[in-house]
Amino acid sequence: MDTIIDLNKPKTEKNPDSVDVSVFIPVYNEEESLRPLQEKINQVFGGLNISYEVLYVDDGSKDKSFEILQEIAKSNPSVKVVKFRRNYGQTAAMSAGIDHARGKVLIPMDSDLQNDPQDIPRLLEKINEGYDVVSGWRKNRKDTYIDRKLPSMIANKLISVISGVSLHDYGCSLKAYRSEVLKDIRLYGELHRFIPICASWAGARVTEIPVNHYERQFGKSKYGINRTFKVILDLFILKFLTDYLTKPIYFFGTISIASMVLSILAFVSAVWLRVFEGIQLDGTPLPVLGAMFFTVSVQILLIGVLADLVMRTYYESQGKRPYYIDKQINL
Repeated sequence: MDTIIDLNKPKTEKNPDSVDVSVFIPVYNEEESLRPLQEKINQVFGGLNISYEVLYVDDGSKDKSFEILQEIAKSNPSVKVVKFRRNYGQTAAMSAGIDHARGKVLIPMDSDLQNDPQDIPRLLEKINEGYDVVSGWRKNRKDTYIDRKLPSMIANKLISVISGVSLHDYGCSLKAYRSEVLKDIRLYGELHRFIPICASWAGARVTEIPVNHYERQFGKSKYGINRTFKVILDLFILKFLTDYLTKPIYFFGTISIASMVLSILAFVSAVWLRVFEGIQLDGTPLPVLGAMFFTVSVQILLIGVLADLVMRTYYESQGKRPYYIDKQINL
């Protein structure tokens, strides 16, 4: 595959409608981190002869984050800002970044200074080697073990086993994507971390490289151990949509057959007890348990799946997005 970005090309007149690299950054209550982060990004791209933009998505911050982003954007035309009306979550902010980015390569990263902009050239070098997705791996992660690192290790292993895509760190925000990989992706729940999986299943070349990771300098983490359970549920939905979206009868049929087998076993057991053991049916819970198991288990699972499908149909059939923008700067 041809080189997509020449990191050493001579400077040329910029095309206002396109840039080489778009860095997009979700922001939620990170007022102390934004100025030093932008300074680091400026230093990195100051040493590269490529065009770029930095797109901040203010996810309904309640501190002075948006005011600071306004000041940064006034002094730097390469900085763009999108402000949500309220907090929609990181996936919605990522989706807005993808929608508004103009670069040939898209690079998301965190706003809390735990990601290192100095890793961006290394990501771009891998993209130039022909990869479509380059995922960061926080090999020496600077987070607490019990509530951050251990749940992440378990979730990463589980995701790799279920998806068949072997990556060490799905939760690292610092990644690089060819823009065409993200063009048709719609994000909900916590699905932003599964983009490399979706890309791999679609035939994209995916790799990962170790990246720097630093301790949080300001504020506190927005995530806890409960996020691991949300990720697992989203992975279940992603697996369903990938394997059964065009053939749902296989999924529903498997559950139906399994439940029917259990129901038949309960019925046969009840008959056996009545005919051969002489036990009255009202003296055993087997008929009731069989009926309850069949009805409740199937209904709960299918209601959950169908509700998720209805939500996706609502957004995608009408071209809707899972967020509303309040203000935009330099866009």
